[in-house]
Amino acid sequence: MQGDEIKDLIGRVALGDRMAFAALYNQTAPKLLAICLRILKDRGQAEEALQDVYISIWQRARSFQAASGSSSAWLSAIARNRSIDLLRARKPIADELDSAYDLADSAPDPERQTVTKDEGRRIDTCMEELEADRAVAVKRAYVEGLSYQELSDQFGVPLNTMRTWLRRSLLKLRECMER
Repeated sequence: MQGDEIKDLIGRVALGDRMAFAALYNQTAPKLLAICLRILKDRGQAEEALQDVYISIWQRARSFQAASGSSSAWLSAIARNRSIDLLRARKPIADELDSAYDLADSAPDPERQTVTKDEGRRIDTCMEELEADRAVAVKRAYVEGLSYQELSDQFGVPLNTMRTWLRRSLLKLRECMER
């Protein structure tokens, strides 16, 4: 298609001629898609950019000055600028990697892990100082979450006795941990 024909079609598009717009699209879409594809390097994004390009052509056809330049250059500039805008809108991979370093790590740091393990060993040592049935009752109550009633049923002791066992056991554990 000749430059004069494209200028004529753009002039008719400026007047709202849909048939001229369809003809312009059919004649120029392959070249403009190639421009978008060369810049974006992704066919899906290039096709989306091309759609935006033709929306822009429809809206800005009145601003085209036939005497000031080539119609092909005007169309190509719109395609190039829209593709570059989309390219800039992409978040660079390097920025994603940099932001990953700023994410907080929910795992405890090595020092905290060491302290936690040390406390765990101390608790185990202190649990060994309790009578065997009292230690089992404490574990079942505070680790497994059994109620006082469930524990009293399992150990065959009255409910108040179980409460006393647990209270005294916790006091002994506190004394041991404070040493």
